[in-house]
Amino acid sequence: MTTGSPFLDDDGRLAVDVYVPLRWKDMDAYGHINNIQVVQLMEEARVAAFGVPVGSGSDAEADLAPLDLTVGAGEGVRVFVSEHRVKYRAQMKYRAKPVRVRVSIDQAKGASVHVGYKMHDGVDDALLVTATSVMVYVDAETGRPMRLTDKQRKALTGGQ
Repeated sequence: MTTGSPFLDDDGRLAVDVYVPLRWKDMDAYGHINNIQVVQLMEEARVAAFGVPVGSGSDAEADLAPLDLTVGAGEGVRVFVSEHRVKYRAQMKYRAKPVRVRVSIDQAKGASVHVGYKMHDGVDDALLVTATSVMVYVDAETGRPMRLTDKQRKALTGGQ
């Protein structure tokens, strides 16, 4: 998997392109990548873009992810997925070339961030999937949602 450098996309959102390889076993009986595998590709791209989640037991210090989802959040904060929305635009067929997944921070408000995904075919760059994950900030000790500060919101949205 390869991850590019962060940039502001055409809509001014903080984004990064992640190239995620497809696996032969990702295909289903219909000859295309199974819908469950698409959600797993979202997860792979999200972890490559934002790094290993804090509290996962992995060495987050050694993680060199291009974007920081927990910027300014403090040690006792965890970020969890609360919702996925996926729109299949075209069949995703197995390719030897990785899928290009543009991961962006579409919105930051309240106690959540909306992470956007645009998956493009590795051969002809056709748009295959658009999706969103709503990520919620939670106090690890109390389990209660934690609101984003203005400083965090600006850092997550490229200053907007």
